[in-house]
Amino acid sequence: MRLCLALESESSVASTLMKQLLRSGTSIGANVEEAQASESKRDFVHKYSIAAKEARETHYWLRLLAKTEVVPPARLEPLTAEANELIAILTTICKKNR
Repeated sequence: MRLCLALESESSVASTLMKQLLRSGTSIGANVEEAQASESKRDFVHKYSIAAKEARETHYWLRLLAKTEVVPPARLEPLTAEANELIAILTTICKKNR
């Protein structure tokens, strides 16, 4: 979210990418939260699967920001690594609960 706040006043391209990043990034937590209140195991896996997809999308936007140098790639390395970790965790949760 801090990265998005920093990009808010940048160019229209940066602003557009920031909005996409913010949507997908915040959706991860929202879907995990919904999964915690799931009504069935199937619903639980479904919500975690959506969270994993959103984590992959977030990873994509971070890579795009780095490749286009809208944000210095070094600044994005910790966030990209964290996105990779989230993808691995969420994917493992889905696989173990199927």
